[in-house]
Amino acid sequence: MKNNILVVLGSPNSPKGELSKISKSRLDYCYKIFTKRQLILLTGGWGPHFNTSDKPHAFYGREYLIKKGLSEKDFLEFALSENTVDDAVKIKLILTDLKNTKLTIITSDYHRDRVSLIFKEILNEYEMDFVGVKSNLDRQKLDELMNHENIAIDLIKQNGLYY
Repeated sequence: MKNNILVVLGSPNSPKGELSKISKSRLDYCYKIFTKRQLILLTGGWGPHFNTSDKPHAFYGREYLIKKGLSEKDFLEFALSENTVDDAVKIKLILTDLKNTKLTIITSDYHRDRVSLIFKEILNEYEMDFVGVKSNLDRQKLDELMNHENIAIDLIKQNGLYY
């Protein structure tokens, strides 16, 4: 039987550690599908674009899920990453000793394609499913994020990944 790990990618929180709607939507999805035969790996350290608080983003995610009823033993160590490529690199280091592992990567709908592109290169030895949780953002914000993602994907395709 494969180890099944739910990987929740980090997203913004306030300087006081309040999780954004995007963060909560990803964590809520994780909670909804979680079973006791799984482990959770949360990503997100610090970065000016998503977390300037005194604790890593993953800490706030774990606290949120524990308040919903999960326990400390349901979590692997944090991937204290700064961006999506760093997520994959740090996840790979954490999973080094875990064999026969399947990953369910949980991100947002607008981010899914880039995550898939990056993770399939860096974590190519793992079986992976990619979930793009509906972001429920207003149209203008969603369009801005989609534009950013499309530019990032084009750059990866043109220049490759650096990690």
